[in-house]
Amino acid sequence: MTKPRWAALANFFLPGLGYLIAGVKQQFAWLWLIGVIGLTIVEFGIRDPEPGYYALMFGSVLIMNVAFAIDVYRIASDRERVGA
Repeated sequence: MTKPRWAALANFFLPGLGYLIAGVKQQFAWLWLIGVIGLTIVEFGIRDPEPGYYALMFGSVLIMNVAFAIDVYRIASDRERVGA
């Protein structure tokens, strides 16, 4: 698997990690990783007591993670193509 694909896969599951793998947006990546940890704690905390909010949060996070995966894939693919 190429670096852009690894970075995209990582960013899908842990937004920020893919940027670190790709070597781009380093400071941004750390901030997202910290935020994702907090968001995950909240997400699992509301799963049983607030299932309606959990479904909304799950869907929102899924959309964001897809966007992060696409973003890092495009950046890493461009860098790989130009040899950066």
